[in-house]
Amino acid sequence: MQVVRKILSYLKATPSKGILFKTRAELNVQGFTYANYGGSLIDRRSTTGHCIFWGKNLVSWRSKKYNVMARSSAEEAEFRAMALGSCELLWLHIILKDLKIKIQDTIELFCDNQSAITIAHNPI
Repeated sequence: MQVVRKILSYLKATPSKGILFKTRAELNVQGFTYANYGGSLIDRRSTTGHCIFWGKNLVSWRSKKYNVMARSSAEEAEFRAMALGSCELLWLHIILKDLKIKIQDTIELFCDNQSAITIAHNPI
């Protein structure tokens, strides 16, 4: 509810700007994930993030810097980012289904780490 209030107060304060949603015939859902294992030069903490698009519209995003340094490998950090992105995609899919909005059958999740993709495809 806090986010909704912020959006509404933004729209009320800036009526000339608004939020732009582009229309398109196909409304597919895509997610992109990112993880940086120990990438902060100051404290060597990890950062993960994801952004979710519905068509060409950015509808959800998150970035998080962890309080402690991860004890896992870079591939596992990427895999955890993919898991969080998958949860967000599933949540959006359920919301759209409840609103009776048709989307394409496949929801795509993109990651830039080949090892994490290999871990994700392993059923074990």
